Amino acid sequence: MALALSLGRRGQGNCRPNPAVGCVLVREGRIVGRGWTQPGGRPHAEVVALAQAGDQARGATAYVTLEPCSHHGDTPPCAQALIDAGIARMVAAVGDSDPRVSGQGFEMLRQAGVEVQVGILAEEAARDHAGFFYKTEQGRPLVTLKMASSFDGRIATGSGQSKWITGPEARRAVHAMRARHDAVMVGAGTARADDPSLTVRDLGIEHQPVRVVISRHLDLPLISQLATSAAEVPLWLCHGQGADIERKRAWEGLGARLLPCASRGVQLDPHDILQQLGHAGLTRVFCEGGSALAASLLAFDLVDELIGFTAGLGIGAEGLPSIGALGLHNLEAANRFSLMETSPVGADVMHRWRRAS
Repeated sequence: MALALSLGRRGQGNCRPNPAVGCVLVREGRIVGRGWTQPGGRPHAEVVALAQAGDQARGATAYVTLEPCSHHGDTPPCAQALIDAGIARMVAAVGDSDPRVSGQGFEMLRQAGVEVQVGILAEEAARDHAGFFYKTEQGRPLVTLKMASSFDGRIATGSGQSKWITGPEARRAVHAMRARHDAVMVGAGTARADDPSLTVRDLGIEHQPVRVVISRHLDLPLISQLATSAAEVPLWLCHGQGADIERKRAWEGLGARLLPCASRGVQLDPHDILQQLGHAGLTRVFCEGGSALAASLLAFDLVDELIGFTAGLGIGAEGLPSIGALGLHNLEAANRFSLMETSPVGADVMHRWRRAS
């Protein structure tokens, strides 16, 4: 199952809206087939593994990180494919919360005489499939908030200079993280100040995540890296209902996809933003700030994972804080996260936190 989980992670960021599943087929103590969900979500992991195993799948044990689908979609159900291949035993990490499956895949296998065992490495699988579960159960993607800051929590100097607080090794690690998410998201202030491309570079990876920019008024420069690449790399703009019609036409003409979102006061409603992204098929979103967007997501308890890269320098109180005002008056109101990992990355320190259970 550990191997199946590692295989499944290869599909993360490249198979939306489907889950990134891994499958290993074992017969007489030997691996006869391996597979993971392919780009675009098809074919599924089980189908890939069965094709590799061929006739050796008969009598084998299938280790799958998520309950096999039982419904007809663009392809026949994987549970039926496993049955037709003659597997003798199914070992699954977790069940599928999608109501079209939700136990029906296991039942289909049992009715066909296949032994079914569920719950092996379930905690690890639940983390790997968290984005898919969030989308299925809550209608929104999993949100990872990444911040690269100085020791004193600043992301830029008082004059706005931010390149580069962290070193090249940390920036390379961030590109790898982008590749494992369906989308990279920033606020309009970051898009205007940094003119980012938000692409994955220098890793030999062909697929690119969707670039998502939150801009209530669509007041983004039409001459920018995002604008000039909108026709080649997906660019989605979340904007308010009252955005200027000419700006909407201009961005659509460049190839951007526009997602009108509800407002909450003077800002876009973060709940509605994520619902819109989930409805559009995203399961994993990598938010890279800036400070106002980070504060908004944290204030509404919409951050599932925090990743920080901390550099060994101080910028001072005049610098731009990594997180904007939250309006907290006591510590009990702050959302707590559990530390999962710390490690040196070049000259910097990476720390990863998850939502406290």
